[in-house]
Amino acid sequence: MEPERKKLPIGIEMFRKIRTAGFYYVDKTGFIKDLLTSWAEVNLITRPRRFGKTLNMDMLRTFFEPDTDPILFQGLKISEYSDLCNAYMGKYPVISISLKDVEGCNFEQARDMLGAVINEEAMNFQMLMDSPRLTEYEKKQFERLLLEDFEKTSFLTGSLKLLLSLLSKHYGKQVILLIDEYDVPLDKAYQNNYYSQMVSLVRSLFSQALKTNRHLQFAVITGCLRIAKESIFTGFNNFKVRTISDTDYAEHFGFTDNEARSLLAYYEIEDSYDTIKEWYNGYHFGGTNIYCPRDVLNQCDKLRVAKDAPMEAYWENSSSNAIVKDIIVNSTATTRNQIETLISGESIEKKLIPELTYTDLDNEDQETRQTYLWSILFATGYLTDVRKPENRLHQLTIPNREILGIYTDKIRSWFQSKITSNTARWNHFCNAVKTGNAADFQTLFNEIMSESISIRDTFVKKELKENFYHGMLLGLLQTVSDWIVKSNLESGIGFTDILIEIPAEKTGCIIEIKYAENGAYDDVCSQAMRQIEDHNYTSLLMQHDMKVIHTYGIACYKKSCRIAYRRNA
Repeated sequence: MEPERKKLPIGIEMFRKIRTAGFYYVDKTGFIKDLLTSWAEVNLITRPRRFGKTLNMDMLRTFFEPDTDPILFQGLKISEYSDLCNAYMGKYPVISISLKDVEGCNFEQARDMLGAVINEEAMNFQMLMDSPRLTEYEKKQFERLLLEDFEKTSFLTGSLKLLLSLLSKHYGKQVILLIDEYDVPLDKAYQNNYYSQMVSLVRSLFSQALKTNRHLQFAVITGCLRIAKESIFTGFNNFKVRTISDTDYAEHFGFTDNEARSLLAYYEIEDSYDTIKEWYNGYHFGGTNIYCPRDVLNQCDKLRVAKDAPMEAYWENSSSNAIVKDIIVNSTATTRNQIETLISGESIEKKLIPELTYTDLDNEDQETRQTYLWSILFATGYLTDVRKPENRLHQLTIPNREILGIYTDKIRSWFQSKITSNTARWNHFCNAVKTGNAADFQTLFNEIMSESISIRDTFVKKELKENFYHGMLLGLLQTVSDWIVKSNLESGIGFTDILIEIPAEKTGCIIEIKYAENGAYDDVCSQAMRQIEDHNYTSLLMQHDMKVIHTYGIACYKKSCRIAYRRNA
């Protein structure tokens, strides 16, 4: 009988639930020890989304909050430090809020959402209404928090400071403050054109709660971007920042290689290690190689059920990816060349800006704006640094196959929109494919590719190069509304790259795409045509009563192609 294994904590960000409900836990409690021993009164930690920030913040809350159960931490790394556990575990009141849902179409809506978040946290401390240590006036002020009485902005911006002081007086101890996803309201405000108002609100809220506050033990703030001190943290002198470039805390967010190996071994899917690493590893935090934990957990969940489950992209759905589109659509020829370098598996050298404001994205100077965009791509996990920065110069590369897929998908989307907007040329291209005019098909496809981003002849796997061109052509052909276009469809004794049916004209097309290493077009075209014939790819079209069938063998290399053609009638 198979041993019963712990459940995978897919989407669970509550430490107590993971520890009490039979879930697998990758021990990150060493973060508590490092936080306490490398002391700072205000700690800002930036990491990309989906790297365990929220779970770590809940772990902190659980560790410090009054009367926590020590069993929750039994056997974990922090339990090895008995002096720290005796001094801090269960000994401090904790305020913990997340700003991830603070957004709105306008400032008023976002302001109300912020009030709702603080109200929800205040509801956890209703015992303050009966506290013998609070005056009646203080209880009335707290009641305003419970009633969400934030009509006056001044009361909202002072609400965290008020809650800190009330809890400190009730417990007779300073309070720990945890703020997760602090930059989300600013991102949403920028997108909806009320950025300056939101900056002013958040600056005042943070300043009152965090700056020279005798009720504060310490604070931990997390987010994706390091927003400039002049924007949010003006005048702070009790402030320490740990970004993805810093060695401190590097192993506490995301999975290390050993942690990923142990997880795979536990579920007996260690044979998938190389593929998991190719897809989800590659981030470098302070010199430590890190996997995206959300992706590893989700894929393990698939693999433990079916060991041949295909790899999937999970991180992509956690972000709008608008920044990738922005840098591609508004790119200069130099930037497009650099993107080609990246998607070919090479690196580029860039000077990055560690502190950002969203208004920097609107800088009219193209070079300056591009610098900010590269900086955001790095901070948000779309790029990683493969060496320690020298004179603020970073050696940037795409971290893994999953993120490479985001780039190529966005490139295809932009490319498709741009190409199809030239109606006359686009109609000519489609007509050439449909009628078997291979010469025009080749000429136009070469012209189209010359305007796009290509993949270079580097060490990138041949399979990935072929997938790039395959995806490019497939995306273009799928825009034709009255064509049935399918990819990797089983036909004959294999899977054809692209199959097209044009029912109104009883015409079909088979397209096989291959990468021509070192420009060996003729040999590769011949291989593609032989594969179509040997595997009988036209059989499905014949079954569907297509009277005319065009077969194309396409060899692609850098920004050009050659097309072999045969007509089956």
